[in-house]
Amino acid sequence: MRKRLLIALLLLFTVFLQAQTTSRPKVRAITAFVNIAPAGYRGELKKVRDVLGEVQKEYETAGYEVQSVRITTQPFPTYVKGMQHAEALKLLQQLDALSIAGKYDFNIGPAMMTDADDPAMMELLAETLASTKNLVASAQIANQHGIQWKVIAATARMIKYVSAHSPNGVGNFNFNATAMLAPYTPFYNGSYHLGDESFSSSSAGMKFAVGLQSANVVAEVLQAHAGDYAGAGGALRSELTRHTQAAEAVAQKAARRLGLEYLGIDPTPAPLMDVSIGAAIENFTRNPLGSSGSMTAAYLITDAVRSLPVKHIGYSGLMLPVLEDRRIAERWSEGRVTMDALLSYSSVCATGLDTIPLPGDISEDQLTRILGDVATLALKWNKPLTARLLPAPGKKAGDMTQFDNPFLVNAKIQP
Repeated sequence: MRKRLLIALLLLFTVFLQAQTTSRPKVRAITAFVNIAPAGYRGELKKVRDVLGEVQKEYETAGYEVQSVRITTQPFPTYVKGMQHAEALKLLQQLDALSIAGKYDFNIGPAMMTDADDPAMMELLAETLASTKNLVASAQIANQHGIQWKVIAATARMIKYVSAHSPNGVGNFNFNATAMLAPYTPFYNGSYHLGDESFSSSSAGMKFAVGLQSANVVAEVLQAHAGDYAGAGGALRSELTRHTQAAEAVAQKAARRLGLEYLGIDPTPAPLMDVSIGAAIENFTRNPLGSSGSMTAAYLITDAVRSLPVKHIGYSGLMLPVLEDRRIAERWSEGRVTMDALLSYSSVCATGLDTIPLPGDISEDQLTRILGDVATLALKWNKPLTARLLPAPGKKAGDMTQFDNPFLVNAKIQP
């Protein structure tokens, strides 16, 4: 009798293990949100970096690999206000050097958020991105008040400048045009906060959010349920819930121990190189990305992500970054995935046009129209979309990009 009971328990345990087959995702980002001032920022950033290190330890103790810790400040125009151009540029370059030495990613927020903002801040940002390595920033091309056409025009000029003045135009990798994106996303480059009066500028009570690189979970579930359009969504929701709740529990524990404010987790399944969302979609549809069924898969993933019972922050959707995902880059080079296709998928998920390789001679007018399409779609559906456009200087349609960046796959430039 006891032997039969032990066998039954063993079988139940085996079924339990088989039901939890997906591997643990990495933590892509632990992002702190702080206010800084031109005086005293060195000490404040060191304190914040130390606190982020403690949160990282919590995750590593729980068995997670943490890819990056990040700091996002209030929009940089607020702390360079009143400075001469050269003085402001020097401050931003010093912040870049400090972040490299401190081994954290650093986001200085939006240069412009509305058409009423000073376009000189975009000119300052252009020089900053062309002369720094680690700083990232953004501009808001659409918000609840509508499309910001002056911001779009300034953004197009900035992209052209950075393309011409940074090595192989790679400086644009550190910039996002964002539309309808709320504050406090842990994912870069669109991350920002407004630093209003209720915001604590001290590392005590620091606000933070977490982003997961869970494309591996999506890939494993969709491969196991290939072609099962009826059942894949529920299986994906179940596995993502298990992993995301476990990751959130670590963040909540760290917040309690360190006296921090946990803002939420972005369960968007971020891909990176061979940890590919493109491959996940292909394994599910059994067809190349760009074929019929790709939009359905994009919706299925996004629907599962948005249903998770966690404290959501940021995009909470799907990312399809062309040059950060090896399979998507391959399909782009083949011409199967295009900007029009990515925009169509954006109607059912939170993606936009991310890391898009473009001809070096693309005009400001063409960039303006591309950015306008992203802004229009985001405004129409009241959803967060971004654009990270990468003109490759000296390259034309049919050429391969030559970006020297470990996070970018080179691909063929399309017309």
